[in-house]
Amino acid sequence: MVDMMSVRSGATYNETIVPVRSTGTLARKVQFMASTNVVEFTTENWEQEVVNSDKPVLVDFWAPWCGPCRALAPTIDRIADQFAGKVKVGKLNIDDNQDLATRYAISSIPQVFIFHGGEQPRDRLAGLQSEATLVKVLNGHLKG
Repeated sequence: MVDMMSVRSGATYNETIVPVRSTGTLARKVQFMASTNVVEFTTENWEQEVVNSDKPVLVDFWAPWCGPCRALAPTIDRIADQFAGKVKVGKLNIDDNQDLATRYAISSIPQVFIFHGGEQPRDRLAGLQSEATLVKVLNGHLKG
């Protein structure tokens, strides 16, 4: 069952009922879908979308159960719209892509990484960040 619903930020989310492996019960799985300028990064598209990108890439490591992550979402949407065409902006759900969360030692969320031409991030910002901070960091990457 999939429902599309609006949330306060203007984004939408998909809600599906999935079995929980450890208990055999059913649970809701929520996937937030941001503005059209926000890419959903996954293990499958990571190399193409992030590592091999010809422009800077902002990656928001998040999870649907994380309150600060949900609070950061509208800021990520605005950044994606503001830097459209100059910076690729996307989100990576750590619950669905645990291999990437492990590879980048994500031990708390939200975390925002800036990649620019390679597998290693050029910047790491932990915790809830202001829009001004993210704009300043991105502008630094666009100048350099």
